[in-house]
Amino acid sequence: MRILVVEDEPLLADAVGEWLRGNAHAVDVVYDGGAALERIGVNDYDVVVLDRDLPVVHGDKVCREIAERDLTVRVLMLTAAADVDDRVEGLSLGADDYLPKPFAFKELGARVIALGRRSRAAAPPVLQRAGIRLDPHRREVFRDGRYVPLSRKEFAVLAELLRADGAAVSAEQLLEKAWDEHADPFTHAVRMTILKLRRKLGNPPIVLTEPGVGYRIP
Repeated sequence: MRILVVEDEPLLADAVGEWLRGNAHAVDVVYDGGAALERIGVNDYDVVVLDRDLPVVHGDKVCREIAERDLTVRVLMLTAAADVDDRVEGLSLGADDYLPKPFAFKELGARVIALGRRSRAAAPPVLQRAGIRLDPHRREVFRDGRYVPLSRKEFAVLAELLRADGAAVSAEQLLEKAWDEHADPFTHAVRMTILKLRRKLGNPPIVLTEPGVGYRIP
């Protein structure tokens, strides 16, 4: 899942970004609303974690812009204000969820996963196909009951393939969803990750290559 974190406190923003990356998400981090609008204009995010009180462009305006553009991205708004009126106002701007500061990273992660499911066609909390069971919350993968330890990128790629529900996913799509903006599109990162994933999932091979199209799990 591709996430944009927008927070003007760099220490908090970077900590949130690293925690989400540790849970196998691709994360970009910016520190003001203007930079957020630039990133949203060029990248396909599933969720934006958006601080309300931002410099350059206020978080309210960023949220309103997302709603007006009719994007599928979901917004989790953060704020130091915790009273009901503030929460209602934030949601009325187009935010999908609201989390007051201070917050627990575990709760933020759970809310992000829930919003990510809503940004696409409906998907179950646990992804299952062809004997594979992937639990995003526990970050666990099993194949035919056997636990499969995966790296962050392998987990993210497998999740995208499972969400495709049998359809082929291009290397470009995997790069967009499983890597952040610093990824080099001309590297062999996707191909190498697929090779490692196949090896760990074992036989018979379950991740198939569709020449000229991408990869799929039938």
